[in-house]
Amino acid sequence: MKYKCLILDHDDTSVKSTEEIHYPAYLETMKNIRPELEPLSLEGWIINNFSPGVLEYFRDILGFSNDEIQQEFEIWKGIESKSNPHFFPGMIDLIKSFQKKGGIVAVVSHSVNESIKRHYEVNGDGALPDVIYGWDFDPEKRKPSVWPVQQIIDKYKIIPSEILMVDDLKPGLTMAKNSGIDIAGAGWGHDVPQVREYMQEHCNYYFDSIEGLSELIK
Repeated sequence: MKYKCLILDHDDTSVKSTEEIHYPAYLETMKNIRPELEPLSLEGWIINNFSPGVLEYFRDILGFSNDEIQQEFEIWKGIESKSNPHFFPGMIDLIKSFQKKGGIVAVVSHSVNESIKRHYEVNGDGALPDVIYGWDFDPEKRKPSVWPVQQIIDKYKIIPSEILMVDDLKPGLTMAKNSGIDIAGAGWGHDVPQVREYMQEHCNYYFDSIEGLSELIK
């Protein structure tokens, strides 16, 4: 195999979470906290996830107070706790095939560990990653920090050239570049020109389909 370890982002790389969780939660947030404003379209929401980022959008653009940020989090948590987004077609087969050949599958995500595990248990058809590094309240341990990659390297006794990161947004790209590992841009979850062009320019690979990624790692 070309790589011994895949590090998979979760949201919009493995599962359809923006479409099925995060955007509906955003619409509910706007309805409750800023009802006088027209909410962003789905594409606009994805662009603001890309830059400046979700927290920066709420605080710096919409002017949310700390109490409103907490209210937004509670709305999101209420929707997220009841939702299990579907995996993109082909992703589960890719994971199972890679592991069957002896590959290591790690998840590094801004979702919390318990949610990632639940999504696999409900919709993963028996697939499970070997290790998960989800959201950590210590920013030194949270993507784009290199800390998760260092943990994976130490745990599995592998070297950076044996690892491929797969992510749809900049935090994964930054983490990969700072860790000296290759990155494949995941373009199958959304097709927003601003995001696509940036990832195509800066990633080692960019794929519009999971089939393309499968060909690379077989």
